[in-house]
Amino acid sequence: MILELFMAFFKIGLFSFGGGYAMLPFIQEQTIEVHGWLTTHEFLDMLGIAQITPGPISINTATFVGYRLGGIMGAITSTVAVVLPSFIIVLIISFFFQKFSKSHTIQNVFKGLRPIVLGLVASAAVDIGRGVFIDFKAIVIAILIFVLLIFKKMDTIGLIVLAAILGILFY
Repeated sequence: MILELFMAFFKIGLFSFGGGYAMLPFIQEQTIEVHGWLTTHEFLDMLGIAQITPGPISINTATFVGYRLGGIMGAITSTVAVVLPSFIIVLIISFFFQKFSKSHTIQNVFKGLRPIVLGLVASAAVDIGRGVFIDFKAIVIAILIFVLLIFKKMDTIGLIVLAAILGILFY
């Protein structure tokens, strides 16, 4: 199990760009569809906990999945595995960045990666939305929180507390 966790999360870390939210579709695919380690409901529960836990959501999710499947050793393994590719890539890039940072080709590569990252984040939002919007009450809570966040610029922590209270009252 430990080796499987390492390989799955190393692959996630290696082939996903754009940060934590961009990794979520890959984590979901590996944990639910490829390996069958979690159900969609379990994944969404872990995702909820990962979002309110300090730190990057992808690392938190990897840690929770690893812990669930392999205890402390699984948590350490999956966390290291998801971070290791980025660490290696950044280390390599840092040696060459000054030399090539003015390169038109390199700048175009980074510009080309932006839409990919946006697409991955949008994909994660759609996939999560399918599992979260289970009924009309959930949709009402989501719209209310969205409106308060965008138009009233309400504090994120306050929104989390409000959503929790509404969840308790509605359900």
